[in-house]
Amino acid sequence: MTVRPARYAATIGLAAILAWGGVAAAPRVVRADEAELQAKVESTIREYNDARSRVRSIDEKIAEGEARASRLEGEMPELKSRASSSIATLYKMSQSSNSLIDLLLSADDFNELITTIQYLDIIATKNNDAVRRLVDAENEMNETRDALKVERAEAERAAADAERAMNDAVAARQAAADAAAAQLAQQKAEAEAAAAATSAGDTFTTESGNVATVPEAPQDSAPVADPGQVTWSERDQFVNEWAGRIDAYLAGSPLGGHGRTFAEAAYDAGIDPRFSPAIATVESSNGAYCFAEHNAWGWGGESWDDWDSAIRDHVAGLARGYGYTATPEGARKYCPPNWEHWYYSVVANMNSI
Repeated sequence: MTVRPARYAATIGLAAILAWGGVAAAPRVVRADEAELQAKVESTIREYNDARSRVRSIDEKIAEGEARASRLEGEMPELKSRASSSIATLYKMSQSSNSLIDLLLSADDFNELITTIQYLDIIATKNNDAVRRLVDAENEMNETRDALKVERAEAERAAADAERAMNDAVAARQAAADAAAAQLAQQKAEAEAAAAATSAGDTFTTESGNVATVPEAPQDSAPVADPGQVTWSERDQFVNEWAGRIDAYLAGSPLGGHGRTFAEAAYDAGIDPRFSPAIATVESSNGAYCFAEHNAWGWGGESWDDWDSAIRDHVAGLARGYGYTATPEGARKYCPPNWEHWYYSVVANMNSI
């Protein structure tokens, strides 16, 4: 796919301006069942992320509790030794009450008596403190371990919730893929007609106002972006797989290195992770020729401060306005004047990722 700025940009005129300001940015009208499915897809990722966050928070509390329990356990031998010695000292003092009385009575004056009493009190207090520290440490350790039992049980419940949320997320995304496959089957004739009307090497004007060259399709590639090529799984596994594939596809371009953002956004929105990168290829050679700042997709008249924000907004917009993947219906809305060439080019690039 080659994209170059149109040398006859002035002749694009009102049609391109309208396309930038309205057609590409405006969501298509979705059926109630599609809107309901998309809402389900988006809610499942919120539930999944909330559940994972709860698990991480509990795990951190458990780690802190275990560290505190280990510290107390390490201090216990020394505390027990000091307490044992202190108990022995206190016992000896209690058994030698006569000697202590004699010691007090032997004071030559009142000041010496007070000093002797203070000395004995210091000894008793020090030994009592040693015993109290042992008791307090044992109580704290036991309380910490009791709290850990509660937190571990809570962690198990949170993990079960996270697994349920993950399964719901995967199921919702698979349902979206199945719905897309059914939609593509209904539009099979249109897809084949678009492919028949398009030849590699043809040029056409994109929504960005650039001139694009239709690419060669991969061998044995059908004129559809088969939803079955995407396997939905747990989010991290999905993101790691598709981030690498998209980065390899975008290598050397302005969008290179943003594969993880594309993959995360696609999972969160529940659409084919190849959809947005392929449109960027068709519309701007992966960000090389943007009509607005960080706008690689001919997406309305928008500009963004950075690629990651732009990617997430575009993917979310595709999910809500154009569906799970590239379809003839969506192509007619995204690039009305040249939808056959646009559709074929996007699909060819999707099948190359």
